Amino acid sequence: MNLRGTNGASMAVLAISLLIVPDTAFAQVEEDSSGNGEIVVTAQRRAERSVDVPITVTTLGADQLATANARDLVDIAKVTPSLRFDSAAGFTQPTIRGIGTSVVTSGGGANVGIYVDGFYSPNPLASNSQLMNVQSVQVLKGPQGTLFGRNTTGGAILIQTAEPSEEPGGKFKASFGRFNDLLSQGYVTGGIAPGVAVDLEGMYRYGEGFLTNIANGDGHAGQYDSYSLRAGLKVNVGERGSLVLRYMRVKLDDPRPVSSNAYVDPVLGIGAPFFAPPGTFTTDPDLVAKDQPGIFRSKSDTFQGTLKLDLGLADFTSYTQYRTEKVNQSQDLDVSAVPLFQIGIPVNDKTFSQEILLNSKPGGALQWTAGLFYFSNKDTFQTYADTAGAFRDPDGPTRLGGSSTTTKSYAAFADATYELSPKLFVTAGARYAHDAVSDAYYDVGTTKNPVPSIKAKKLTPRLVIRYKPTEQSSIYASYTQGYKAAVIDVGGSCQNPPAFSCNQIKPENVNAYEVGAKFGNRVLTLETAGFYYDYKNLQVSSYLADGRANITNAASSEIYGLEGSVRLRLVEGLELNAGASWTHARYKNFDNAPVYVRSGCADPSTCPFSFVIASGTTLRNVTMQRTPEFTGSLGAVYKTGLAGGELALSGNLYYTSKFFFGPSGVQFPQKGYEVASARIQWTDPSDAVTVALWGDNLTNKRYLTSMQYNSFGLGANWNAPVTYGVELGFSF
Repeated sequence: MNLRGTNGASMAVLAISLLIVPDTAFAQVEEDSSGNGEIVVTAQRRAERSVDVPITVTTLGADQLATANARDLVDIAKVTPSLRFDSAAGFTQPTIRGIGTSVVTSGGGANVGIYVDGFYSPNPLASNSQLMNVQSVQVLKGPQGTLFGRNTTGGAILIQTAEPSEEPGGKFKASFGRFNDLLSQGYVTGGIAPGVAVDLEGMYRYGEGFLTNIANGDGHAGQYDSYSLRAGLKVNVGERGSLVLRYMRVKLDDPRPVSSNAYVDPVLGIGAPFFAPPGTFTTDPDLVAKDQPGIFRSKSDTFQGTLKLDLGLADFTSYTQYRTEKVNQSQDLDVSAVPLFQIGIPVNDKTFSQEILLNSKPGGALQWTAGLFYFSNKDTFQTYADTAGAFRDPDGPTRLGGSSTTTKSYAAFADATYELSPKLFVTAGARYAHDAVSDAYYDVGTTKNPVPSIKAKKLTPRLVIRYKPTEQSSIYASYTQGYKAAVIDVGGSCQNPPAFSCNQIKPENVNAYEVGAKFGNRVLTLETAGFYYDYKNLQVSSYLADGRANITNAASSEIYGLEGSVRLRLVEGLELNAGASWTHARYKNFDNAPVYVRSGCADPSTCPFSFVIASGTTLRNVTMQRTPEFTGSLGAVYKTGLAGGELALSGNLYYTSKFFFGPSGVQFPQKGYEVASARIQWTDPSDAVTVALWGDNLTNKRYLTSMQYNSFGLGANWNAPVTYGVELGFSF
């Protein structure tokens, strides 16, 4: 699916709320049995100490997330070096070390995979909304295609929640903040028979937002409303096996991501609506000018089953998932109060996936993982336009192009680590994937017109050598190859009759080299890494003069950099943490790049299109889009006794340097900025009741979260101003 007039539809997740994570009783990062505070991760599909894993991993527990006020998935970038989130038209756009998704088309996927409880969030519409019982969040840097799902050339984000428990328990939280933001959540679990447990969780969120529509005086133009319901059943199978069944319903109504205001680009010198007179648009971050409101509504149903068995020689795990989602999106592309051009895109999406995983038993010189993966997705969308004047259809909105895309993927993978000596380890792995995409393109009308299908096969290897000087440290060097499947561009490239065709976009390939070092004990946790990526055939979005999204391949790019993180616990009750990354990301060779220039009209208000893509433009040594050169964060958590309970004070400061929303390295810039957050929480002596005050964006810094550019003008979406609120929690 191509979303017209946006800066690229994006990644899989709208928002995964982590509201409950400040409650350490329910959301602590797992520690090993030795009690020395070492973090256990599953970055190689098995439980291991983070210091023993030759991958750069940021593992986030309760304190780290609380420091940043991480109330949703986007906020984890504040405490994760080299990760950033942007958004467009209701979808998030994650980028790790310069590799991210600028546009997602039907049959494609994001470059950063999202996994909840081991299940792959399959497509740009996947909307795993608020989850309460989060136990940990792990951010894996670099290509992860060998062991994790599809298309993870940039990395992967792993979110783990608690399974139903026979021991009765529950927790409830409610938060109320600025702009009447109300978030309430509840979770209960318990046994209903020997070896059988259930759980149930629910979430409701409502807010009026910070946007005012100057066209009609509506002070709640950004009003949002959502809920989710999740139920689970766990049945013990034998002595050490289990079956977990889950159902989840998510419903969202949030116009904020599709409520853009006008923007003037400092390079082009243009950007305000080209057909709208003064007074009918605004560039104020808190205002919009809409003759019709933006709409973004989604509803999804997810069914999951996880079967775990002890086979004696190995552990068996099966992940089965079926998901349906419907999205209705409508956006005022002329970003003005003049009724010029409203576009609507209803989407239906169905996905089935099956993964089988075998893991060797812990211990022994050889540790291995092997598996099979199957994925099937059908995505259907149709684009409608409501235009004004001579362009208006008297019979109602004009039906524009659409598509019905079917994607199938098969993969087999294996990965093994062998202990050459007590201090030296080697790892080798590979994944063989076969992807096929078929499409039927809708021109103006309802007739399906099949276009040529596309198939791709790829073997992606992984090689690692790791040296362990002590039990608390390791040094490693790795080579990993990443692959993102070929796609059919069902947007601006599709040709009309008599010869229906759409561009076939080549697969992305990345050769990634990394060296790193890790150290961890109860006092100090330290990770540092250097990386180099040879990145070819990047799938990059552009926009045609009529606003249609178009995808092209950039021939090659080069990415290299350094990053590190440190966590320090010098005295009891005080934890300090810091992280930083430096990334050099450049297009080495990008022919026919989507660089935007003036169309040559003396008076933009009389031009049919006031800026166009320059033809034949070649970019060399130009900064890749949405990739700041430097990001960093500082955080602290201090805990002390108060009134028989515990008082926790936390704060976080995040900084990013300048970056660009456009691929030219000069257009659509966002200056560097910093964001500060803080939280004060008191827990009663019984450890059952919590009361907290929180604040985010305390310096009231305003910055762009997404851009849209089309023939009617440039549009922008902005972050929220300073927000603050109170939170009350209860658990048993």
